[in-house]
Amino acid sequence: MNTSKSISKGKTAKELNVKPVYLESGLEVNPVYTADDTKNSGIEKEMPGEYPFTRGIHPTMYRNKPFTIRQYAGFASPEETNERFQFLIENGQTGLNVAFDLPTQCGLDSDDARAFGEVGRVGMSIDTLADFEIAFKNIDLDKITVSLTINGTAIILIAMYIAMAEKAGYDISKLRGTAQNDILKEFIGRGTWIFPVDKSVKLVVDTIEYCAHHVPKYSPVSVCGYHIRESGANPIQEMAYAFCIAKAYTDGALERGITIDDFASRLSFNFDIYGNLFEQVAKFRGGRRLWAKIIREEYHAKKDSSCWLRMIAGGGGGGLTKEQPENNIVRSAYYALISALSGTQTMALCSYDEAYTIPTEHSAEISLRTMQIMIHEMGICDTVDPLGGSYYVEALTDKFEEEIKREMKTVEKWDGIVNAVATGKIQESVSKQAYAREMGMQTGKVPKVGVNIFTREEESKDVEFHPYDPKGADVQIEKLKKIKAGRNNEKVKLCLAQVKQDAIDNKNLMPSIIAAVKEYCTVGEIVTAMKEEYGEFKEPIFF
Repeated sequence: MNTSKSISKGKTAKELNVKPVYLESGLEVNPVYTADDTKNSGIEKEMPGEYPFTRGIHPTMYRNKPFTIRQYAGFASPEETNERFQFLIENGQTGLNVAFDLPTQCGLDSDDARAFGEVGRVGMSIDTLADFEIAFKNIDLDKITVSLTINGTAIILIAMYIAMAEKAGYDISKLRGTAQNDILKEFIGRGTWIFPVDKSVKLVVDTIEYCAHHVPKYSPVSVCGYHIRESGANPIQEMAYAFCIAKAYTDGALERGITIDDFASRLSFNFDIYGNLFEQVAKFRGGRRLWAKIIREEYHAKKDSSCWLRMIAGGGGGGLTKEQPENNIVRSAYYALISALSGTQTMALCSYDEAYTIPTEHSAEISLRTMQIMIHEMGICDTVDPLGGSYYVEALTDKFEEEIKREMKTVEKWDGIVNAVATGKIQESVSKQAYAREMGMQTGKVPKVGVNIFTREEESKDVEFHPYDPKGADVQIEKLKKIKAGRNNEKVKLCLAQVKQDAIDNKNLMPSIIAAVKEYCTVGEIVTAMKEEYGEFKEPIFF
């Protein structure tokens, strides 16, 4: 990015003979802004709840209803996860955001040798529908919406959620919730992919199509700029790559004959927050405006709700530090403020110990109270878009819209996001950005309090790690053995054969997978049936 560009037509640092300041995005910040810097934005005519939604997607935003509080939780067994869910709900949480262990994310059952040492370590272990039934016992799904943070096996976990709800007597046509289910960002930022890129995208579109017809209030995809940013992308790349990914899923759904207004309103986004406050706020305001224009002008959506950038945002672990970890409590409070000022719909605030462990109940409660203090004591919900009209914020908002669009055009030159991911171009771009930032941290060019500035010589002190109980894995495996012994294994074989046949016939796999999970087929068994037809992804290697 050309860092010589100023985001304003006002006087530059050089003209005023002061030290230049550059944002992480590479944009130069002028020392002062005036009305001249926003005269072409048209913001003075925009109102919240009106297209293109720069100032928020609802007319009154938080005045009548604050953002949903949805802390990330889930660890070890479904039984322990249910206990944490109950704790969070009792303490005022209004939504659940579920973490799954790596074997579940990668399509391995707990008794798979490759899962050894990882069962329940970084999230809840799920083998069959029985685990879902335990995890959500005594939780009213009409009152508590659930976000499933799962990707490579998302189609199976969504099927389990729907099957569990049906079995419990819920009307799935009214069932609400969200699945992360953004597999393209896995190839870029996390690595829990299973199938080749094209087949992986196909599975995402399967869920969009099925939900559009049968579970219309459910959000089958939450596009995750978050993880791309955590992997090293700058704020402009975070938004641009996320929008390119969302367009890829949208194009796939339209090819199935679904109209844009039948599903676009159920697309959601998960974004990251750390760094400069004003840069982050402008990132979301400019991004929200651009996404509305994309859906209205490129896809010709008629409903305003189709054009909404619905997002969860509440801070990223990449901004937290193991050094002087109590500083993270302050950082997280600023992240929460940024999220609210940006017009988020849901907030999942990172906890201070998240830089090195799964949050404890204590740290999770501090994050929960941080958001509650902000809502009930700080007046953050009293008026809509309180930074609206700021010369600096509006100028920066305009520039972000322009720069995100420019970065999206770069992806188009790479033959689109799917090809750019399959060939590793996006991964290479993000890796270079991550390296540059790390070098900046090591040299002090990128200041970090307690890490490379305002450090102190002190004895290293113990930090509290979330304990891992290997006996818990044994209990999970024993439970799985009992389920396999007690289910109708002839029906299991038939269900798995149907999943494979539907994959061969290029059908939507949701119906056959739902049927399979109802017979207590395991995650690993279903993934194996799919692999027999789809194969596995081989990551491109660059020399």
